[in-house]
Amino acid sequence: MQASTQASRPSACPGLMRIVPARDGGLCRVRLAWGELSAAQARAVAEVSQAFGSGVIDVTNRANLQIRGVQEHSQDALISRVVSAGLGPATPGADDLRNVMLSPLAGLDPDAVLDVTPLASVLLDQLQSDARLHQLSPKFALMVDGGERLSMLDHPHDVWISAVSAQRFAFGLAGCPPRFEHDAPALAVLETAHIPALVDALLHTFLDLALPSQTRMRDLLTTCSIEEILGRVQDKLGFPLDHDVENWRRPASDARLRFGVHRQGTGDSVCVGAQAPLGRLSAATLSALADLAPRLRMTPWQSVMLLDVQPAAAQAVVEQLAALGLATTPDEPFARLIACTGSQGCAKSFADTKADAHLLARSMPPMGDVHLSGCARSCAAAHPVRTTLMAVAPGRYDLYGEAPEALARHLTIEQAACWLARSPLDA
Repeated sequence: MQASTQASRPSACPGLMRIVPARDGGLCRVRLAWGELSAAQARAVAEVSQAFGSGVIDVTNRANLQIRGVQEHSQDALISRVVSAGLGPATPGADDLRNVMLSPLAGLDPDAVLDVTPLASVLLDQLQSDARLHQLSPKFALMVDGGERLSMLDHPHDVWISAVSAQRFAFGLAGCPPRFEHDAPALAVLETAHIPALVDALLHTFLDLALPSQTRMRDLLTTCSIEEILGRVQDKLGFPLDHDVENWRRPASDARLRFGVHRQGTGDSVCVGAQAPLGRLSAATLSALADLAPRLRMTPWQSVMLLDVQPAAAQAVVEQLAALGLATTPDEPFARLIACTGSQGCAKSFADTKADAHLLARSMPPMGDVHLSGCARSCAAAHPVRTTLMAVAPGRYDLYGEAPEALARHLTIEQAACWLARSPLDA
């Protein structure tokens, strides 16, 4: 099958949103501010997916949505509807710049250090309003961490900032907040009020120094030292950076909190989390989720959290999520499986990873996570996964653990399941 040529024609809505070609048709990325959308916005995405696409919607590991199979003649109508629903960029040319990553519980976790959503809003406005920052790569990402109990701390970000207290933040480059003694320490701390100026200085310094081929902070660090970058940043700031933060460590996060019912803030409402199988929702399922809660948040685990649920309704919501096919506990197979788009949607994939993952789910061992990747790019898993099945041909995979050498080669899914059953994934 040849890669589809759909969506190769530029949209008639220049500078607003892009639709890019994929094997299964046009792909529209709907970037969500910290993964959140209202029930009305969720219904709008479901409706346009059904009307103008294939009815398939993916949740990404950046907590965004992707509308798949967009018909070429419907691109402009789809973009118009999405923008009208309040899900487009604030300024032309800024759509790719909205990778400001927060915890799914940002502003909702009563045990967090502070609510970082107001600060994140300021930073998002900076990214969209400064035309020079539109030169940044669509993958360039900024993490704003409020110390929530649930946070994706394994995705490496170009710039991360993490609350040490309500008044101070630590920050670092090309990585994550340090949790263990062997982790790279934070570079400095500064007052919360100074964060917007710091981020502005960091991003402009990156653009000042980066070569055209250096699209991520990790690329720049191969040719430019951290000391040089920080020196240039300090020159742009009107306040000194405090570098005495070597011993600070970020408390652990519990990924299992993305499942089940949890109190939400200090009020009476609760939030309810569940995993979309392989990060994929049908238009009908997304619409049904919108009927269960007034607000939804997608997560970097490609799952969903329903917000503002009344406690009396929480158990019924959990049962309805299970009836929709979502995993509601962390031990279910689809809570522990990750798969990329696969050959049905990506010309680079050697196998139909989604279909193969459904087969593997029938015989998954009782513990451990498994990632099925259609090629070596590993698009679906931005964080480390202990066991990876790397496609080498249709229905055939090499199996990898944490070491770079393959543990087994050219396995069928059935053989992979047997191999995993003999070798416990949590060993």
